[in-house]
Amino acid sequence: MYCVKQRKDMVNFTRFDSIISLASYFSNEEICRQFLKEQRWGNVVVCPYCGSVHVYACGDGKRFKCDGCGNKFSVLVGTIFENTKLPLRKWFMAMYLLSSHKKGVSSHQIARDIEVTQKTAWFMLHKIRTLLGQDDNVTLADEVECDEAYMGGREKNKHESKRTEATRGRSTKTKTPVFGMVQRGGKVVAKKVADTGCNTLSAAIRQYVKLGSRIFTDEWIGYKTLKESEYKHDFVRHNVKEFVNGDIYTNTIEGFWGQLKRMIIGVYHFTSAKYLQRYVDEAVFRYNTCRCSEGERFSLMMRRSAAKFDYYDVVNMAA
Repeated sequence: MYCVKQRKDMVNFTRFDSIISLASYFSNEEICRQFLKEQRWGNVVVCPYCGSVHVYACGDGKRFKCDGCGNKFSVLVGTIFENTKLPLRKWFMAMYLLSSHKKGVSSHQIARDIEVTQKTAWFMLHKIRTLLGQDDNVTLADEVECDEAYMGGREKNKHESKRTEATRGRSTKTKTPVFGMVQRGGKVVAKKVADTGCNTLSAAIRQYVKLGSRIFTDEWIGYKTLKESEYKHDFVRHNVKEFVNGDIYTNTIEGFWGQLKRMIIGVYHFTSAKYLQRYVDEAVFRYNTCRCSEGERFSLMMRRSAAKFDYYDVVNMAA
């Protein structure tokens, strides 16, 4: 029994500097499947059911059979493309367009660009956004700015008879709070939260911010429980129009909120609380990869979509 070998010349992602170059390379389904195999398994195909490397190709050229468990599978099994009836070429284009647009791209635009229905485009985009989830093990350190934002609830756009009373400021009657933390010169983390009380904010800070770091916030009471033995806490008083006091400010995280709100208001127009975290993840992914080229960003998304699992993963699992 022989393991299925793959070609050694891996794709150079720097060539994908435009949608034209992407479409030119992925000209047919066979190339797309070969590309996905390389991204997922490298040189040795691994069974997604049992982890065996004793796999051989079936006669149809699209599936493999595992000698260990006897299951047949394709390169799509276990990825976001599993059971899709759409060409992989359209999936790759949708991923590239979402990752390369500075403020996101709507399902209506994707539907026009890759010639699918708007419903299909919406479904594809949400599947792709599942690849952009944030790493809960990330650690922010040194100088970290923290702030809350409230998404939704634009009452001024509603008819007077349909407006909800007392929704201004930090009210959560019609708005959903999101808590964000950004390391100056580094990454941002943003999560939808149930409330902006002391327990919620303190727990999030302790989870993502290294002890001993310097924390910058506004004067919101939710930060009052931070202990001096854990963090050095400085804040600006926005209620008296103080926005900068030396190196004490929250302008970096405010800049991220500006990008997120422009994305939602300008491109998506509306997001429900149910799907809000996915849009936040998209904005975080774009912010944290802002120095990457389109090809590098697409490469990162492809590695996540392929759920890369190679021979060394099998060895480590067996140990």
